[in-house]
Amino acid sequence: QVQLVESGGGLVQPGGSLRLSCAASGSNFSRYHVNWYRQAPGKQREWVASITTGDSTTYADSVKGRFTISRDKAKNVVFLQMNALKPEDTAGYHCEAVRTSGSPAYWGQGTQVTVSS
Repeated sequence: QVQLVESGGGLVQPGGSLRLSCAASGSNFSRYHVNWYRQAPGKQREWVASITTGDSTTYADSVKGRFTISRDKAKNVVFLQMNALKPEDTAGYHCEAVRTSGSPAYWGQGTQVTVSS
């Protein structure tokens, strides 16, 4: 029902910025809550940020004050603006779209973020 395509990852120096995009196709994407997750090699998947259908946002403590999640409902895109990047932010980043907590989720293919000198 919903297909997600992620982009915007890359290599950046510590302190730099990146903006990730999660572009959706399908009906009524504005009715989906969206989460960003990340996973580094050898580590568990970590929740990063979320945005609701009403545009309420929440963040993991590790990224609070540095990352901003937003959405453009007219263009069916959710963004993750990442500032003041740290080496520990290095991971594969994935977006997830879900109607409710108990319903099936749709996932993007992921985009790699590498923070290194």
